[in-house]
Amino acid sequence: PACEKRVQRRFSFRVRLCLPIQLFPLYGAAALLRLPLRRQDACVPRFRFGNHMSNQNKTRIFIALALVSLLLTFTVKNPSAQEPAPGRRGGNIRDFLGLGAAPNPEAAKKGDPLYQQNCAGCHGKDGRGAQAPNLLRSELMLHDEKGEKLAPVLKEGRTGMPPFPALSADDVYNISQYIHLQVELTANRGTYGQTYNSLRSAVTGDAKKGEEYFKSNCASCHSATGDLAKIGAKFPQTTAMKSRFLWPVTPGPATAKVTTTSGQTITGKVKTNTDFDISLIDATGNYFSWPRNQVKVELEDKLNGHRAMLPKYSDADINNLAAYLVTLK
Repeated sequence: PACEKRVQRRFSFRVRLCLPIQLFPLYGAAALLRLPLRRQDACVPRFRFGNHMSNQNKTRIFIALALVSLLLTFTVKNPSAQEPAPGRRGGNIRDFLGLGAAPNPEAAKKGDPLYQQNCAGCHGKDGRGAQAPNLLRSELMLHDEKGEKLAPVLKEGRTGMPPFPALSADDVYNISQYIHLQVELTANRGTYGQTYNSLRSAVTGDAKKGEEYFKSNCASCHSATGDLAKIGAKFPQTTAMKSRFLWPVTPGPATAKVTTTSGQTITGKVKTNTDFDISLIDATGNYFSWPRNQVKVELEDKLNGHRAMLPKYSDADINNLAAYLVTLK
């Protein structure tokens, strides 16, 4: 009896305004049949068709089937009822997030040279700040849509910022759209690769001079046909290539030479190296381990050559070397 009262109380038919109207018949059918909708409601008796079924249960089943049929008919005849309203899930995502209209790409293209001529010297070529603040995080620009908030600042100037009275209303609008486009590109992190790929892959150095520099400074440890063969295919972007040769992040397994108290010398790949012990595996696969304070350890520093080159590089050397390495494909 307690279980029966609990089930009746749980599934008593109550119209909830937050539910879609298409689901009312389904909830009504569940309420009429007292169907268990959860595993813990298994104590509710299941209905079986037959002569022993009461007239009350037969009536409930008939009404439930009628409601389900009504649901299917309504759904088929009104497919648009299933479509989300604009601004909700599946609708206009910009309206839903309150982002406003997207920047005008044509106006932004016209605003690019105007911005570079009048604003880039202080705010940076892409609006990320330099001597003057970052415009992509500016509260004024984030509330601006079509230049209406930017116009007074450009026309009248601010403390430390001169006015630009010669700019027309169209010029202000185009500049605002250029800045809004930079905000949009920064926010859409998933499109970074597509947006900035050409910039990251741009080669500014001289590959011929880079090859000469490589032969003079790098060939003693590296080979264009050996360990660096096809490195240009692995790091096609010049920015990634520069990071790779200026300071490699994966120097590879360390090699050490250990000299024991008896004068025996063993060289191999380092297995462990702590303040208390060191172990290594030699070329034949034999394993050795010693207390660190009882042996002399000489570790190979594979980054020593790169570290020594850092203060010697000029900007031209870096650009030229990167231009050469990206050709090794």
